[in-house]
Amino acid sequence: MSKKRKILVIISDQLRADCVEGALEKHIKMPNIAALRKDAVTFTKHFSVTNPCGPSRASIFTGMYAMNHRSIRNGTPMSDGITNIAREMRKSGYDPMLYGYTDASLDPRTRHPNDPDLKTEENLLPGFREVLEMRFMESYPWRAYLTSKGYDVPDYAKFYDAISPDPARPARPDDPPFYKAEDSDTAFLTNSLIHDLSVRTDQDWFAVATYIRPHPPLVAPEPYNKMYDPAELPKPARLGSSATQTDVHPFMAGALKAPKMESVVRGCVVDAENDDDVQMLRSIYLGLATEVDTHIGRIIDFLKETGQYDDTIIVLMADHGESLGDHHLWGKQNPYEGAYHIPLIIRDPQNPAQHGTVVDAFTESVDFTPTVLDLVGQAVPAGMDGVSLKPFLEGTPPEKWRDAVHLELEFSEPHTTTEWQKATGVSLHEANLAILREERYKLVHFNGGLPPLMFDLKNDPNELVNIADDAAHAGTLLRLTQKLLNHRMRHSDRTLADVKITSEGVVNFTP
Repeated sequence: MSKKRKILVIISDQLRADCVEGALEKHIKMPNIAALRKDAVTFTKHFSVTNPCGPSRASIFTGMYAMNHRSIRNGTPMSDGITNIAREMRKSGYDPMLYGYTDASLDPRTRHPNDPDLKTEENLLPGFREVLEMRFMESYPWRAYLTSKGYDVPDYAKFYDAISPDPARPARPDDPPFYKAEDSDTAFLTNSLIHDLSVRTDQDWFAVATYIRPHPPLVAPEPYNKMYDPAELPKPARLGSSATQTDVHPFMAGALKAPKMESVVRGCVVDAENDDDVQMLRSIYLGLATEVDTHIGRIIDFLKETGQYDDTIIVLMADHGESLGDHHLWGKQNPYEGAYHIPLIIRDPQNPAQHGTVVDAFTESVDFTPTVLDLVGQAVPAGMDGVSLKPFLEGTPPEKWRDAVHLELEFSEPHTTTEWQKATGVSLHEANLAILREERYKLVHFNGGLPPLMFDLKNDPNELVNIADDAAHAGTLLRLTQKLLNHRMRHSDRTLADVKITSEGVVNFTP
């Protein structure tokens, strides 16, 4: 087993890949992430295998597709029998420390019905130690901190309201919240992480820091609230109107309502049909992303100042993306690139020859856990769908590698009928889709007898033209559909499937 090492994982919630490299990169200031890229390996075709937050993090931390771990919605529990990164790292002697949240919903079979753990979808993934609680719907330490600083703290439901500096006019989205940048949720988490790690310099540690930003509500403290001029930003990639988007597929009528743009801000009014409002919200999102970058810089400076930088593996990633007005959509529960394409940067100080390089092979969020386990010499458990990226970090990429990514989305709820279900008419168990995304072609297969979507990303990178019903592409549609089916069959849960009980004992089983 390898010598133990320090490991820092930073997850920025809802950060699009093109903020790091792509269409938005040239419009946003992220100097610290840019500097880290020169000292690390950047994976430019990295995708979250599912969303929203709970399912995406379940896949990240278990290394499993949603079709296997089955924690498919926020609030859908995951079987306690499924292992995860924290449990496996404990086998290597690490104490998995969490600064932030994991958005885990616990197995009700392991709790009494009255247990408060069964009253929140933002619970702690088993195996982690919650050093700092920053659950989006709770955040009690941050709230207590703001109170101690003398703020006139409002009801928590109004924490993310924009507040007009002029009582004579209503609040605008680019008005700041009640707290200053030095006391924001992003700053508070960073302060807590640095404070705690400052007395662990002589230890090998495993720490996960997960920032809620730039996840909505879109409100930013000064100067991040007006850091970018909305008029100078590119407009979203979209068809001419939301009505035209509705005509693309039955799913879209529901997607345009869940969530509406109006729901991503609080304390003010916006209009999704007003381009000035759209651009303003895009600018605030970029401001929040820059705020995260600022504090990532603080963490890296801390590691360097304390002599830990060259002993620390750093993984920087997002849990999923954000549509940001593309296709007239907001949020991430849709089949387009903005919802799934996310950044991944890994710095392995033991392989400096690869620092500053770019990997354009397809990678998936399920690769995270196998990679970290491989880097510390811990065996990867059977049943994980991901594959270690360590060979890429060493400059020896595998001869055979995936030529597509597999993505999923569930759009039903067990206790209510969702907007997507109302629009499509599908049942609880039919409200799902699966995506196979190759270099050129992308298939979106819907359950429930709904028609597919297919895009030619070479000629239509913004996914504006559906070619699924074009007879000229019938052969491609069939090929991708068969390939998607083959992939899902090949990746059905193998946790015990390759184990056999014989008269001589158990074969092919590793405890």
